[in-house]
Amino acid sequence: MNFEAKLIHNISQIKRPKSIISSGRVNRFDGNVIYCDPFPVPIGSLCLVKDQIGKQILAEVIRFDQNNNMLAILEPSSHIVAGCEVFLHDDGRYIDVDETLLGRVTDAFGKPLDEKPLGKINNKWPLMGKVMNPLKRSLIKKPLDVGVRVINALLSVGQGQRLGIIAGSGVGKSVLLGMMSKYTEADVVVIALIGERAREVGAMVNELFKDEASKKITVVAVPADRSPLMRIRAANRATAIAEYFRDKNKNVLLIMDSLTRIAHAKREIGLSLGETATSKGYPASVISMIPNLIERTGTSDQGEGSITSFYTILADGDDNNDPVVDTARAILDGHIVLSRLNAQMGIYPAVDISHSISRVMNDLISPDHLDASKLFRKHISSYIENKDLLLMGGYTQGQDKDLDDAIAMWPKLIDFISQTNSQKASFDSAKTELLKLYQ
Repeated sequence: MNFEAKLIHNISQIKRPKSIISSGRVNRFDGNVIYCDPFPVPIGSLCLVKDQIGKQILAEVIRFDQNNNMLAILEPSSHIVAGCEVFLHDDGRYIDVDETLLGRVTDAFGKPLDEKPLGKINNKWPLMGKVMNPLKRSLIKKPLDVGVRVINALLSVGQGQRLGIIAGSGVGKSVLLGMMSKYTEADVVVIALIGERAREVGAMVNELFKDEASKKITVVAVPADRSPLMRIRAANRATAIAEYFRDKNKNVLLIMDSLTRIAHAKREIGLSLGETATSKGYPASVISMIPNLIERTGTSDQGEGSITSFYTILADGDDNNDPVVDTARAILDGHIVLSRLNAQMGIYPAVDISHSISRVMNDLISPDHLDASKLFRKHISSYIENKDLLLMGGYTQGQDKDLDDAIAMWPKLIDFISQTNSQKASFDSAKTELLKLYQ
């Protein structure tokens, strides 16, 4: 056998790797979930479905087995039929992120919603974040000025703290978030507006981007009419953006509105996959998702950066024992309850001091500040508990010294709590005013 024949023979013996199939065809569709031929693709990957009229519909892989890949569509289509081609578009593991996003509004996929060109973004960050060693995380040592008097003085927040804002509808939640976004001393503000009404998204963005503070703000917005997967992806994207800036040693304020609507989106997906519903219809996957999302924030394990996060939690019917409320409260470093009664009395921000707490406050503030805040809370609680008795004329002055002091201080207490959305109250000024009340 000559050299040429040997070469041909040897080449023919080389085992060629099997080609990787990255496409399939639809065999079932129930309006939300697509079942297609199985092909190797990780969960969370983005695929394109070519519908009957040639339009490419974006979908995300949510489950697979030997018989089917299951995908949830991210945009509505009435033209998906059996036999439509499905092919891999992106594995969805990373997002594009850098300082270009500051001052901009984007959706769950990073597309600008403010109709301005975004420019080239060179850096990437994992959508689901990076795992950190809990023992290497730095301690919460410094307070973060959020520009709101009642929080700075009575519920002091630390850099890297995670808090919930528990509220029903119509009690001033959006106004409070807007005040913190504009007046905070954080280096970067990341706002996730998830499941909100489109009108409210537009109104809040217009308010936030009025002044110079907008240069340090980035917004990720997915209105209520978008698919549940887009809402969940937006939550992960906003958290990933905050993680990127924390890695750059920035102090980040992350505001997520709302955690409840993220839970609703996860519930919708879970039930469509046949998961068993538990308390109030929430499957177990919802309860596990909440700590996974929250634990990504906090202090860093390799620098001075931090993510101070606020998650709004909608208490349906003002029920503070909702499963989402309970789960979040157990993992968070404190919670701020907004009171409908305070809102009805015209007290804004409508913070219920008696039922709100910051679990790291004692480690952040001076002893005189702590003593004054305890006395303030005592007077507020005493007055509210006995308000009905006072209105009926059933109390005689002198029977209870603490209540007498609370009655005398009440106008000053209400004046201290109250703050318009055009006012800024720094941490130092809030502390000074609180101490003056009890001098």
